[in-house]
Formats: sequence, C-alpha cells, structure tokens
Amino acid sequence: MERIKRKAETEAHGRLKRLALLWAQAHGYSACAVEVSLPQCPYRADAVAYRVRPAATAIFECKQARPDLRRDNCCSSETNERLETVHRRRLTLEKHLRIHYPSLRIADSLFPEFDSHDFGAIGHRSYARVLRELNSLQNRLYDCTKFEKLLRYRCANLFFLVLPHELYRDQDVPVGWGALVESGDLLSLLRKPTWHEITPDRRLQLLQRIAAAGTRALNRQLEITFEDVMLARRGP
Repeated sequence: MERIKRKAETEAHGRLKRLALLWAQAHGYSACAVEVSLPQCPYRADAVAYRVRPAATAIFECKQARPDLRRDNCCSSETNERLETVHRRRLTLEKHLRIHYPSLRIADSLFPEFDSHDFGAIGHRSYARVLRELNSLQNRLYDCTKFEKLLRYRCANLFFLVLPHELYRDQDVPVGWGALVESGDLLSLLRKPTWHEITPDRRLQLLQRIAAAGTRALNRQLEITFEDVMLARRGP
C-alpha cells in the first residue's frame, strides 16, 4: 500500500510539473526544462522557464502534499525568534533542575561550577519537550529555507508555487512568490509574484542551465549515454 501511495505522489508531482511547463509556454516562455540545477546556489528547481521579450526568467516549485510544502517553507526570522524563546526556556528549566535535583551533577571537571548535569536521567517531560522543539527548530532553520533562499540568491525574476486545488491556502504561499493552482487540466494564477531584478548575465546563466537540462532529457529519450558521447568524440 505504501509503495502504491509513493507512486501516486510521484505521478501527482509529475502532473504539476507538466502543467507548469504548459502554463509557462502559454505565457510566452519559449525555453523550458524540468529538474534544473540553479546557478550559484545548491538547489535544483522543479521547472524553469525563459522568455525573450520582455526578458524574464521564472522558477516553478511543485508541491503535491502539505509536508512537502512545509519542508521548504520556513521563514528564518520567525524561526530564529521562536528558537531564542525556546532556548531561554531551556536555560530556565536547567537552572531549576540543578537546584531541585543536585544528584544530576556529573563530577567531570576540576571545578564544580563547570560540572555537567545529566538532565535526561529523571525523564522530566517539560524538559524533554523543550529539547525536541529545539532540535526541530534547528533542523528547520538549516534545512527548510529553500523558498526564502531562492529569493535571496536572486535566482530568477519570478517565482511560482504550483499546487493542487485542495492544498492551496493563501497564508502558506511564501512572501514574494506567486501561486499557480490546479484547476481541471490547467493552472490558475491565484496570487501574483513579486518581480525581482537580476542581471542579464544571471538570466543567460539560467538559460544555459535550461539548455543543459533539456539536453539531458533528450539524451535519455534517445538513449544516448556518456560512453556514446566519448566514443563519438574519438571519431572513427
């Protein structure tokens, strides 16, 4: 059952990417590709499009499930603020635990004031809950800020989140991103994106990445391998 579910999710994601490419070409983006590695940043976009006149580049991120959306949609300022609050709560709890449970002290230092404490030994539920939230916040801060970083890196002029109709909630759309929502066999623009200025060189870099991704897809379709290319390079 789980295998069937994963396959269905993959098909849903592929459908959203197809709809994104269809929408882009219908709006004048003549060069498009999927699974494009972005220049000067560690991310790969679900779909990228390039338009000649007026010159524009667009990135499309497709999300078919809420956990998938939440994973990349962390706001670092809000998360940092919450992280500071939870950290202060941890320090307060540890201060009181040292007083009420002196037996938790571990004599592992030459000076008593620097000794460690095994706060987990008593199974304190509030303290364990604080540690879990700290760990979750830290993971989100370092691993779940893709949407925010794509804007910061100025990877394209426009950014679109592509969603099925049942997943769309306006408050979930990242600041500065547009929302393309599935409506039958097409996408509807339910939120306009913010325009981001980028240099002509950055647009050209993205166009080159689109061409490279398109070549890889064509090679897979025609079953051209790296070995075939190297053999052709050597000649007869």
